[in-house]
Amino acid sequence: MALSTFARGRLWGSRYGTGEPWLLALHGWARDHHDFDPVLAGLDAVALDLPGHGVAPEPPEPWSTAEYAQWVAPVLDDLRPGPVVVVGHSFGARVAVRLVGEIGAYGGTGRVGALVLVGAPLAPPPGSGPGRPPLAYRAGRALHRAGLVPEAQMERLRRKYGSEDYRRASQTMRGVLVKSVSETARAAYMPAVRSWASAGRSLELIWGEHDTVTSRAGCQSALEVPPAIVPETTASVRITVVPGAGHLMTPPVAAEVRAALVRHQPRPGP
Repeated sequence: MALSTFARGRLWGSRYGTGEPWLLALHGWARDHHDFDPVLAGLDAVALDLPGHGVAPEPPEPWSTAEYAQWVAPVLDDLRPGPVVVVGHSFGARVAVRLVGEIGAYGGTGRVGALVLVGAPLAPPPGSGPGRPPLAYRAGRALHRAGLVPEAQMERLRRKYGSEDYRRASQTMRGVLVKSVSETARAAYMPAVRSWASAGRSLELIWGEHDTVTSRAGCQSALEVPPAIVPETTASVRITVVPGAGHLMTPPVAAEVRAALVRHQPRPGP
């Protein structure tokens, strides 16, 4: 799909289909909108490149996911007037939750009718405490802040103890990643998700069976959805586990995501 601009040229991504878009897609960390190409083919949709990914420039400073949601929100004006569907994968799921959690602040009440979250890192594993970096890293960081450890040595500690995503990221994007991981560790996304589901709004959660990046059990526990039944369906929540799949948008995951989106596709008017 050819690149397009949205929100009067402020946002970059692709438009799919030929009709009025009813679907907004937000990709995962270190990915771009092309992850959704097989999912959105033939559907009327928009998929964005989030700042710091694809062709979108990095944010001017380490943004929180709420600031990413503020950046995304104007694209809703480019979609169909009625309720739309928002699908987010991984980091994009975090942004999607922030978008619906704060959407009233943008004058868009009622704009989103369904959420589809894929490999969503929304809560820590059950029973886990707040994560802390290793002692050696914390000591080095304290000495670096005091001017006693040079930047080169501090960077070696970051590369030794940081995740692969962290090591590959720029300084600004490392700050973004640290903020979002901290929000997951505090289950900061779950109040908005619980509020969404308790209001009877449609929520679909999709995980790969072998996803080791996120905690399905943590999210289910925070939502109070029994973990023993797969797939799980309540009045408004549907959870699907893709056999043999991991965290990325591989073909089996993409097929389940597309099926979920088609379930929420608006019916043609009379």
